[in-house]
Amino acid sequence: MGEEVAARTFSREDRQRYREKLQACLDVFGRMLGESRFDFERPLTGLEIEFNLVDANADPAMRNEEVLNAIANEVFQAEVGQFNIEFNAKPSSLAGSAVADLETELRGSLNEANARALDIGAHIVMIGILPTLMAQQLSGATLSANPRYALMNEQIFAARGEDLHISIDGPERLALYADTIAPEAACTSVQFHLQVSPQDYAANWNAAQCIAGVQVALGANSPFLFGKELWRETRIALFEQATDTRPAELKAQGVRPRVWFGERWITSVFDSFEENVRYFPALLPVCDDEVPAAVLARGDAPKLAELRMHNGTVWRWNRPVYDVHRGKPHLRVENRVLPAGPTIADVMANGALYFGLLQMLAYDDRPVWTQMSFAAAEENFNEGARKGIHAQLYWPGAGTVPVTELTLRRLLPLAHEGLAKWGVDSAVSDRLLGIIEQRCITHRNGAEWQAATFHRIDETKQPDRIDALREMVRRYIEHMHTNEPVHTWPID
Repeated sequence: MGEEVAARTFSREDRQRYREKLQACLDVFGRMLGESRFDFERPLTGLEIEFNLVDANADPAMRNEEVLNAIANEVFQAEVGQFNIEFNAKPSSLAGSAVADLETELRGSLNEANARALDIGAHIVMIGILPTLMAQQLSGATLSANPRYALMNEQIFAARGEDLHISIDGPERLALYADTIAPEAACTSVQFHLQVSPQDYAANWNAAQCIAGVQVALGANSPFLFGKELWRETRIALFEQATDTRPAELKAQGVRPRVWFGERWITSVFDSFEENVRYFPALLPVCDDEVPAAVLARGDAPKLAELRMHNGTVWRWNRPVYDVHRGKPHLRVENRVLPAGPTIADVMANGALYFGLLQMLAYDDRPVWTQMSFAAAEENFNEGARKGIHAQLYWPGAGTVPVTELTLRRLLPLAHEGLAKWGVDSAVSDRLLGIIEQRCITHRNGAEWQAATFHRIDETKQPDRIDALREMVRRYIEHMHTNEPVHTWPID
């Protein structure tokens, strides 16, 4: 959830200085765009995966600090809740067998990390929302030790002035109030990064927005929250509500949420950063000593620390990222729509579809976003989250059709062509996109497997609901470690 911040309180002077510094950063960023100061020698991709920790009963294990000490590998880090950790893969190309090599590396890293976690009585689970997590297990004490999370919690509630209201309707209904942001920790995701040139950023972001509904529908893996069966990708609704700084009156006025799909197609990466600065007050007004204009004047790349900090507190589903590596600034599109899991193979298949489609849609002579409204893209996103693989989505030239039909007939051929343009070996792309194809044919993704398995256990064994969820999670973990994609998992 962002960089570390020391514990502190903020004064009115802090906020005023931060606002001024933030505007100075934005001005310098605009100058850098105009002067072509960005590194883009070759496109690189990146990957982050968030995990849950459970105990022998498949209940959440609030032990991330102990588990990270046992793993002792810097690629694993703490996340918001004490039952969360995160893996960060190093940036890489997609060409040749790189995707298959990364899958092997990820699988090996997960195996080793899980073995070390098991030594201290914890299991690592890759799942969008842990079904055995209950509301009473989440409180301020659940947040990880990083002071950033306590500060974020304090600032969100200071802005709201009241408890969070979480209300989600699906096959069942959930309605509750929370006095901390700890429910956000229930959301564990996969984030795909794509380094792009400033000139190509807008096209890639617009394309990513167009396919977000398809991604979340096919990859849904979060049907349960606090014991209730809700959306097929409940993580979307939960994340939007669990970090909402707006009381009801500001929502009614149309004030924008900090977890945001957006509201328009963009023409430049500057549009997204400018919107963030213009629309959203600071949550963490921490000022750096850097003077960005002076750094730029001497020919170096400024950190733009305030702009980056602020950007990290506006959670767009496709988020712009400015970063500096080895003294060179670069831009990335961070795709945040997908849940974690069910297997590394499924994650890599989701990535193959995403990167393949971006390669084709972003550079089409007649871009897809010129043929559909932004509102249609957002409606697709919400429909995909609610109904998962059974969603009906709008697509130019096809109308409103089942997402499986849209994917099989139109999007998979495009993704194959896009991966070929990336230089991905055909055997690799055939295998990964074949997983997406079989998901569509069988109508089975992680959410469908979880729901069907839970109901089968509930009907045949008639245990308590939490016991049925525990049994489902135990079976999920067993299948997860086979790395066989979820469409092949049996429903016992």
